[in-house]
Amino acid sequence: MQRKPKRTGNVTASKAEDEFRNYEDSDRHALVSRHYALMRKNQTVAFQEKMQAKYGSFCNTQMTIREAFTALMGYVDSSDPDSSLPNLEHMLQTAEGIRAAGHPDWFQLVGLLHDMGKIQYLWGYAEDGQEGTADGDQWALGGDTWVVGCQIPDSIVFPEFNARNPDMNDPRYNTKYGMYEPHCGFKNLKFAWGHDEYMYQMLKFNKTTIPEEGLAMIRYHSCYPWHNKKEYTHLMSEEDEDLLDWVLEFNKFDLYTKADMRPDVEKLWPYYQAIIDKYLPAGSIPSNLLSRYSLILLLNSYENASVGSTRT
Repeated sequence: MQRKPKRTGNVTASKAEDEFRNYEDSDRHALVSRHYALMRKNQTVAFQEKMQAKYGSFCNTQMTIREAFTALMGYVDSSDPDSSLPNLEHMLQTAEGIRAAGHPDWFQLVGLLHDMGKIQYLWGYAEDGQEGTADGDQWALGGDTWVVGCQIPDSIVFPEFNARNPDMNDPRYNTKYGMYEPHCGFKNLKFAWGHDEYMYQMLKFNKTTIPEEGLAMIRYHSCYPWHNKKEYTHLMSEEDEDLLDWVLEFNKFDLYTKADMRPDVEKLWPYYQAIIDKYLPAGSIPSNLLSRYSLILLLNSYENASVGSTRT
């Protein structure tokens, strides 16, 4: 276990901190509200297990991190009330904020990779909330996550949608502990499926040398009910207590580095490529992150062809 992170003070934000995560009246409110209504309705234990079965085999092909970045060029997160920039630019903004604060290189790499699991959209389908286009339904790609298999907390964003979740009518899943044992530890929990869970599992499967603290940042950074509202303490282990400090330190960079100023990808890339080579085998993301990427690009070059209609 790494030592607790050195606190770096407040991140210089592009606007007042209380203006971030505005779920009341932002310019993107209608889009964001629809996203969470669908997410809350569909993200059940059964759905999580379905997606785990779909993506957990890690048996497709491979692409470099740079190729993955290119694939996210047009992806804008429909759950984010703060930014309409492509997701890859947000990831670079996060990494650069962490770098400027003097955190270690693996922490910077986490900033670069933390949202890359959204690349699942390349082979997703509408019925799974991964419509196959960068502007389609994204309710199984992004957004605040929660623990499935127990009561959804009222502190989550848009709590009025909680009752739409079928598991909240199932006595196995609608209590404080649900299907879990007290203090069983976060490693034994199931989370609403999205980019966080996928990226965490993919990196573990491929034996990255990013420390566990960094992997926790990737897996839990969207679980705002935990790190922001102090929910799920009854399920935490002692190890989770230590990891929480790291997730909180990461969160301020994820949130407050969002700005309209666009990073220079070409200028910054050589620096980050060296860190990628250090912590990821062969500098690539193997096993499942490409999934017919080349074929999709080829089909997209033909008139009337679309990513969403491609099934291979």
